[in-house]
Amino acid sequence: MSTKDYLEKDFYKTLGVSKGASADEIKKSYRKLARKYHPDANEGDPKAEARFKEISEAYTVLSDEKRRKEYDDARSLFGSGVRMPGSGTGTGGSYNIDFGDLFGNAGGAGGRLGDLLGGVFGSRGGSTTTSRTRPRRGADVETETTLSFVDAINGTTVPLRLTGEGPCTVCKGTGAKAGTVPRVCPTCEGTGQGSRNLGSFAFSEPCRTCRGRGLVVDDPCETCSGSGRAMSTRTIQARIPAGVDDGQRIKLAGKGARGENGGPAGDLYVRVHVKPHPHGIFGRSGPNLTITVPVTFAEAALGAEIKVPSLGGMPVGLRIPAGTPSGRTFRVRGKGVRRKDGTTGDLLVSVNVQVPQDLSDKARSALEQYRDATAAPDLRADLLRDANA
Repeated sequence: MSTKDYLEKDFYKTLGVSKGASADEIKKSYRKLARKYHPDANEGDPKAEARFKEISEAYTVLSDEKRRKEYDDARSLFGSGVRMPGSGTGTGGSYNIDFGDLFGNAGGAGGRLGDLLGGVFGSRGGSTTTSRTRPRRGADVETETTLSFVDAINGTTVPLRLTGEGPCTVCKGTGAKAGTVPRVCPTCEGTGQGSRNLGSFAFSEPCRTCRGRGLVVDDPCETCSGSGRAMSTRTIQARIPAGVDDGQRIKLAGKGARGENGGPAGDLYVRVHVKPHPHGIFGRSGPNLTITVPVTFAEAALGAEIKVPSLGGMPVGLRIPAGTPSGRTFRVRGKGVRRKDGTTGDLLVSVNVQVPQDLSDKARSALEQYRDATAAPDLRADLLRDANA
């Protein structure tokens, strides 16, 4: 990203958040805007596509803690100007302030000013390679995908369409039109620095001719307008591991934005949403699957051997002991969700005792005989007594 981008683009305004917004607030605003302006939702609308690229560019910087700090520091330094006393020597001479030297030894916390501005300032004499040419890790990227219940349990590979900033594919990052090459800036002779004289002092600043790049593009690339950077869309095949849960965030190392100057790519974080099981047959409780099965009154009272469905496999046998109440849960080992360590959760089976709605004369007679044979004190007697005690 050029120094001009840091100084002129208000990424906070682009995402509609304040400068002090938290990472979660930035992420929430980005998701909302990205869904609204995504090219898939605005097919054939160039304004929506341009807006989506602006949103993605802003999120690429503000979602990365290091790049956000660089951006804030750069705008803070140059947004309010630089003020210094008129003359510290009393001789009327001018100060020539090299910001590369001023911040070159700021230590681990401060870093080099060149790191803040993408390498527009280097050390005096050019003995140190500026951060503009140093390898830089690509930004982390976040996206979302929706899986079926079965795919989330078993794992799957899904195509993900990603849009982000990277080297322009047309000019290969040079900023020059195909068939041409940039030339060394005649003003700064390739250093990317100039000097402004304010009378009582002077200070180094990005060269106004090349805007700190050290190179001049006479015939700019039409795609990136000479910046060497452009928004691009790519599709990758992402492997989602088995057992992923709804709302889980999956990290795919090296699948994020491409690095700069040979730097490594960032990471891709995929937020997974899982659809309910069709017809609501199976549910999920951590590493366990859940299911509710109906049983008859006779099966619950007398006990029975029943068949219970398992996800993607053959039915399993389950023994219901005599006197089982409605709502009791049984555990079938090893028929649940695969864990990260390779073990498998269980299938939790809850029984629901069914009350018959229509009775034949024979069935009704049998139940009446059962009622008479099991006559007992009123089960609700204690409840009625204690309710108004």
